[in-house]
Amino acid sequence: MRTLYSADLMYTDGAFQQGYAMCVNNGEIEAIGPQENMSRLYSHVPLVAMDGKAIMPGTVNAHNHSFQSLLRGIAADQPFLEWRDKALYRYTPFLDEESIYTGALFAFGEMLKYGATTVSDFFYVHHGGVQTDEAVIQAAKDVGIRLVFARTMYDWAGAPQAYQESVDEAVARTRKLAAKYESDPMVSIQPAPHSPHAASPEMIKAGHRLAQELGTPFHIHVAEEPFEVDETLNAYGLRPVHYLDSLGVVDESMIAIHLVWLDDSEVTLLGNKGAGLAYCPSSNMFLSDGVTRIPDLQQAGVRIGLGSDGACSNNRISVFEEMRMCSLLQKVTRLDGTCITGKQVFEMGTKTGAALLKLQTGELKKGFRADFIALDLDDFSLSPRTDLLANLVYAMQPTAIADVFVDGKHVVANKQLVTQSEKAIVEKVGRLHQTWAHALAAQ
Repeated sequence: MRTLYSADLMYTDGAFQQGYAMCVNNGEIEAIGPQENMSRLYSHVPLVAMDGKAIMPGTVNAHNHSFQSLLRGIAADQPFLEWRDKALYRYTPFLDEESIYTGALFAFGEMLKYGATTVSDFFYVHHGGVQTDEAVIQAAKDVGIRLVFARTMYDWAGAPQAYQESVDEAVARTRKLAAKYESDPMVSIQPAPHSPHAASPEMIKAGHRLAQELGTPFHIHVAEEPFEVDETLNAYGLRPVHYLDSLGVVDESMIAIHLVWLDDSEVTLLGNKGAGLAYCPSSNMFLSDGVTRIPDLQQAGVRIGLGSDGACSNNRISVFEEMRMCSLLQKVTRLDGTCITGKQVFEMGTKTGAALLKLQTGELKKGFRADFIALDLDDFSLSPRTDLLANLVYAMQPTAIADVFVDGKHVVANKQLVTQSEKAIVEKVGRLHQTWAHALAAQ
């Protein structure tokens, strides 16, 4: 079924255009152009006129851990390893299928309200199977967000048992999920060996091989903390990126997460190999990780998307927030207000993030999926109407996000979730925490 959408402004071809309209047919953008022409071509198609609004692509959250939304506010203001032990490791025993589903519903619902139409969920609480994986996927379907399920491959014996798998188990389970969802337009399964410190060399190489087999990217945390650099230097005599290159996995299929602690040779290597980065500036600041060298990586040729990371290490999960943080953090670190622009970070959070994940979204153009949002131009945070792109990167608040469409479906209307009861989700989260508090008190 075709529907024509018009608005005061529409972001396409790299700018906000006045007087444009877009035809959506079965979840795909069939055509976009000046409204006068579109109305003539599609005279019998129902028109949704979004007066007083601007239509733009939905954002792409290139790295998240949905279950961590349940742990928001726990172990704040702690060093990285203490945060990990007091939040992630302490609460992992409580993360059964129901909890995982509730946490994903909570995280994905919040993201949709903040304008994210796609999320890459890097998930590792497998409990020796795929049941919790399926819980995350079901939550994404129920709330209506486009999901890249970055299935984590994790064999470090120092982590909770719920995370650990053998190489053969991780490959078989990831391949099984990929086969099941191969033809699903809303779900993409991508391998994600956790990191050089939590995945063995065999696991990392297996994840890369599986990505080649499936024709997908693979995801891996790299050089987030100084201790990770020290570990690979001590164990292999190589810095993290050079270590990964020695395994043969640094190429265009690699989406590295963080990349905080790099030297010049690693920056150059990543660019030469065409690797990608999912950059999470707010999380890096919250955990005092350090500052990734974004202008250098861009200049070297690294493709960069934006991620929120988990909501217990950020603690917001808005890609618009990451656009702002990325730009401001780089400017103040470099003492150079020109080192990165609002348009560059906007593209990181939309079309570049989608391209990294190999998805036909992140832009409003013919043949792409109809994932878009409508902004209320009368919202305080978008006034005055000077440079709208600059305002949405540096000033916009979530109150300006009025409507969200994913695959042509209206999933947020008048700033409220359509697919799920927000009140019911919050109540479920509250009940989980009450149960956990009683369990912890009894220990």
